[in-house]
Amino acid sequence: MRPQARSQSSHSGAHDFLKTTPPAFRMGWLMLAPTFSTVLSRSLLTLLALFLFAPSLPADDALEKPFVHPGLLHTEDELDFIRAKLAQQEEPWQSAWQNMQESPDASLSYKPQPRADVVRGARARPDIGSSDFTRDGGAAYLHALQWALTGEKDHARKAIEIIDAWSATLETIKGHDARLLIGMDGIDYLNAAELLRHLGGDWPDEGQARFEQMLREVFYPVIEDFHPSANGNWDASMIQTMMAMGIFLDDRPMFDRAVTYYREGEGNGAIGNYLNEIGQCQESGRDQLHVQMGLGYLGVACEIAWKQGVDLYAAHDNRLALGFEYSAKYNLGEEVPYRRFRSIDGRYDYEELSSKGRGRFRPIYERVLHHYRDRRGLELPWSERVAREQRPEGSHSQHVSWGTLTAFGQETSPASQPEPDPSSKE
Repeated sequence: MRPQARSQSSHSGAHDFLKTTPPAFRMGWLMLAPTFSTVLSRSLLTLLALFLFAPSLPADDALEKPFVHPGLLHTEDELDFIRAKLAQQEEPWQSAWQNMQESPDASLSYKPQPRADVVRGARARPDIGSSDFTRDGGAAYLHALQWALTGEKDHARKAIEIIDAWSATLETIKGHDARLLIGMDGIDYLNAAELLRHLGGDWPDEGQARFEQMLREVFYPVIEDFHPSANGNWDASMIQTMMAMGIFLDDRPMFDRAVTYYREGEGNGAIGNYLNEIGQCQESGRDQLHVQMGLGYLGVACEIAWKQGVDLYAAHDNRLALGFEYSAKYNLGEEVPYRRFRSIDGRYDYEELSSKGRGRFRPIYERVLHHYRDRRGLELPWSERVAREQRPEGSHSQHVSWGTLTAFGQETSPASQPEPDPSSKE
């Protein structure tokens, strides 16, 4: 059963003339205006000219293209595709679905554990509610996805229960790792909320408003300025969550802030700083698990942007694809070149490639492989081998999971062709 989608409003287009009419045509119209002096007074013409040429008008939010909803990691067409595969019990979707349902957090008996003040210190020491925040975010997404694919309202109610519990309780997130915590886990809450709001989950308006308030007053002030000097997975985590927040809140400047940072940010997590021209990661000399954290977060950000008609995957000549291939190859036991990599401000200087965590794969490959191979026709042999060996892709608390279920085999034609990325030479 497919949940009923809520109808979406669109911008009225009240200023379409100003947006679409060439400036030369507008100027020509004004030059002709004096011939109508018998009809229009000089003062009216002055006001009209000010209206036409006001510099703030092109940036007016009303002129922006509206966001696609649901439009984070799952569109309605994609959910339809998964439902059809599950109805026929086709593989590998059926096995992936069974694995997801076997998760203890998929049970309707799940109980959230909200706290007013969450603290995550360096390496989660101390951990005051941060593990609860992480687990509950994953559970909210898990139940929202189960509802979206089955229509079973009990799962929607469970997702709402979890989100509402936190938005009614949480006041602060602090500690050394506060930015990382919100970046890693905020994305799960947002994916759940996006599905509930835009597929008819019967989420009361009061709860939605309270969640929006939590996003703006608790989440955003912590991650607004990213963390440029930290290892790049920090910035990468915040990029994905800030982008998702902008879409959920219909806040174009917030979305654009994350997009711009991905493309040309000053920090280690911006795509051109995190991965060099051979695909080597800023953290490749640290360990392989943090490398995959950062790659996974940037992959999620790219997919979210793609849903909104923005192609970040292509940035810096498909740099993300190079990063995935480099790390997949090394973690499969092959040799790769290595260049000494100093972070942007010299805080981190990794002289040698690290084997720590080598061969321990995170559930991050299916989504990115689907884009580059299926949508773009690019060969990613090492990433494809990892995805094939790990399929069906499972879950990890630090990632948006279940990639085989949600990305494998999806249709390849986007709703609209994303805009060319200015940092790509393609």
